[in-house]
Amino acid sequence: MINQDKFNTLEQKNKEALKGGGAERIKKQHDKGKFTARERVDLLIDKGSFQELGRFVTHRSQDFGLDKNIPLGDGVVTGYGTVNGRLVYVFSQDFTIFGGSLAEAHAEKIVKIMDLAVKNGAPVIGLNDSGGARIQEGVVSLGGYADIFYRNTLASGVVPQISAIMGPCAGGAVYSPAITDFNIMVEGSSYMFVTGPNVVKTVTHEEVTSEELGGASAHSTKSGVAHFTATDDLDAIEQIKKLLSYLPQNCEEVSPEIPCDTLDEANPELNSVVPGNPNEPYDIKDVICKIIDIKSFFEVHKNYAPNIVVGFGRLGGKSIGIIANQPMYFAGVLDIESSKKAARFVRFCDAFNIPLLVFEDVPGFLPGTDQEWRAIITNGAKLLYAFSEATVPRITVITRKAYGGAYDVMNSKHIGADLNFAWPTAEIAVMGAKGAVEIIFRKEISETKDPESKLKEKENEYNNMFTNPYIAAARGYVDEVIKPEDTRNRLIRAYKMLENKVDKLPKKKHGNIPL
Repeated sequence: MINQDKFNTLEQKNKEALKGGGAERIKKQHDKGKFTARERVDLLIDKGSFQELGRFVTHRSQDFGLDKNIPLGDGVVTGYGTVNGRLVYVFSQDFTIFGGSLAEAHAEKIVKIMDLAVKNGAPVIGLNDSGGARIQEGVVSLGGYADIFYRNTLASGVVPQISAIMGPCAGGAVYSPAITDFNIMVEGSSYMFVTGPNVVKTVTHEEVTSEELGGASAHSTKSGVAHFTATDDLDAIEQIKKLLSYLPQNCEEVSPEIPCDTLDEANPELNSVVPGNPNEPYDIKDVICKIIDIKSFFEVHKNYAPNIVVGFGRLGGKSIGIIANQPMYFAGVLDIESSKKAARFVRFCDAFNIPLLVFEDVPGFLPGTDQEWRAIITNGAKLLYAFSEATVPRITVITRKAYGGAYDVMNSKHIGADLNFAWPTAEIAVMGAKGAVEIIFRKEISETKDPESKLKEKENEYNNMFTNPYIAAARGYVDEVIKPEDTRNRLIRAYKMLENKVDKLPKKKHGNIPL
């Protein structure tokens, strides 16, 4: 136990550390764009709103010299406050105290604010900067991690959880951010990995640096663990604030609305955005930004699986989640990475009452042994499952290709989409005309004197019969074929009509998504 005299002594030691070498360390951190744990909280939370909890908590271990080093707070700052006037709970690990390592008291402080966040329905933000489990406390440290993982899981889908990796995050420490909804990594100063470079070298004989193994670049482009990257701590905190502006406080609420004039806003530029040549790419982000509110698109997973685009935007001042095939990369084809990326995003939006908008231009799933052997079937089914399970308002706009099974997967009417619009350039079919004709009319083409001319003739015939959007519209699979310039107006009205939508899934404990 710590009496008042001992507490005063500890507090004085903390102040002296800051006056001496501690202040110099902080200056060096600032020069690198890094801040202390408390400074990070101050930058995130509205001025004067932060209420710290557990400031006087200390560790209880007496082993390996810990009885002579008892810092207040045990290496983590925890509490609550507001961001732009909205309640959040936050913890910020302090790398200057035991390397930010997690142990019993440290974990208890984090668990406490997570429990409060769930009870009070507000987001949890973790500012991670930790060397991992505190070795001196042994299995108690591991138990502390498990307590946090358990709370992460219970809070999932109840309140938004955001992790910012602002330093090392290794070993068991990585699993808490992995369970949270979004991860932000700071370039050059953060890394995440289960086993570090030394262990990798011992086991696999690979020479790799911490940055190469688990830096922001690796996780934002290769693994997809990082949803966002930031140039420094301040940039990371600004991204957290921006992200929060699109999100509700919890699963029972809706996202905050920003006042917006939604009078007639036709955009003729959209009429020419899709090239006449069906094989010519275009940037789907141009389409997105010409339809949603100006400068409201906030892309998620920008550098990972670029053949599909996901992110938040606003339409008439209201937050929406956007999923769009990107013809600029691999013709917008669906593969393993893009399916997982989109499925995760769809499930997040559905959990937090954020309507979904899909822009579809997909030629199908990526063929090849690599994809098949790495389970494109199971991974593609994740996206299918996510859309089928979603009960929020769901609208699809088919801009060009909607081929094969990918047509079904990309939020078709058949899997529960509320409204499907198509542009006149839409091509809805089992496959492209050339491939279809070569199968259907193979014998007829081979027997003709001019195979090339016959192939072209049959392609035109197939296009007229199947690939235009009016065939699907006649069956009710497409609700309406609209002019591209009218898309924004039609979407605003459609979401207004759907805002009181009620859709319940069959009673069950939970589904079994193909993980």
